[in-house]
Amino acid sequence: MALPSHILVIRFSSMGDVAMTVPVIKNLLVQNQQLRITVVSNHFLQPLFDGLERCHFHPAFLKGKHKGLAGLLSLQKELKKQGSFDAIADLHNVLRSTIITNLFRLSGHTIAVLDKGRAEKKLLTQKKDKVFRQLTPMHERYAMVFRNIGLPLQLETSIPVYDKKIIPDALNSVFVSGKKIIAVAPFAQYKEKMYPLEKMKMVVQQLAANNIVLLFGGGKNEAVVLQEWEMEIFSVFNVANRYSFADELAIISNVDVMISMDSANMHLASLFNVPVVSIWGATHRFAGFYGWAQEVENIAEIELYCRPCSVFGNKPCYRGDHACMNTLNEDLIVKKVKRLLEVESKIDNL
Repeated sequence: MALPSHILVIRFSSMGDVAMTVPVIKNLLVQNQQLRITVVSNHFLQPLFDGLERCHFHPAFLKGKHKGLAGLLSLQKELKKQGSFDAIADLHNVLRSTIITNLFRLSGHTIAVLDKGRAEKKLLTQKKDKVFRQLTPMHERYAMVFRNIGLPLQLETSIPVYDKKIIPDALNSVFVSGKKIIAVAPFAQYKEKMYPLEKMKMVVQQLAANNIVLLFGGGKNEAVVLQEWEMEIFSVFNVANRYSFADELAIISNVDVMISMDSANMHLASLFNVPVVSIWGATHRFAGFYGWAQEVENIAEIELYCRPCSVFGNKPCYRGDHACMNTLNEDLIVKKVKRLLEVESKIDNL
């Protein structure tokens, strides 16, 4: 039987979840030279896929023309015009993606759907009789979907996803300063995944003493906080809301180290082989959402009996003290960053 030559990949949802598909798709394309892929995802995430050969991105406007059932029907019709698909890979497995895949199923298409492992994740996060073990990583879950439509795929972390990109002109002077560049992304979608801002500010102050720190954030309120830090701390520059998403990716690709929560920036940095000191509180890497090819020793965390209390950090701390973050010492984070910078310096001097 001939291998599929053109498949549709569906993955909506958050930036981090979509970013995690990129290294898997890169491996898939490298190992299957006959293959073309059409990815449909949130329109603003197109820069994540711009560097993949034989990968076409189809934008979904889920809050606009593709909203609701009528919008999804319209989206499926648009996708049908992209050419004949040999199979459909649903990497999301939610109502939206199910509607689209079922429409293709009616046309006789081969369908493969993500297994989210909900039952085992429930055991991992329950309060009593917690089953504390490493679950199947999300990258591997994505890979299983492609194998189920007949495509050979082995995940090789040695395969680079993307090379460094060109730095925006406005930041050229920062990157030629001769100092190490540290990216810091102190925010997350849910507060239970966030390191306390007053503690993170102390981390930034310590690291900015001998390095340059670039601050990344999302919303307007986050940008206000980061602008205050920029004004108060020397050698700190706020990137939030000043550059396009594509430019932010270019900046991240050139930094020496990223500090991130269990959030999208961990996954964005991983696409460029940037080492990440990731800070984990309510969530845990055992749920399967760790950064691509990142070293476990770079995680900053405190092992507590209650961790993880949720998969995504969207449930309030039932203890009420958020001890997983509040008792995590800033010095631990700083030491991990400095160790990585020393490694980078040794590589630069080879």
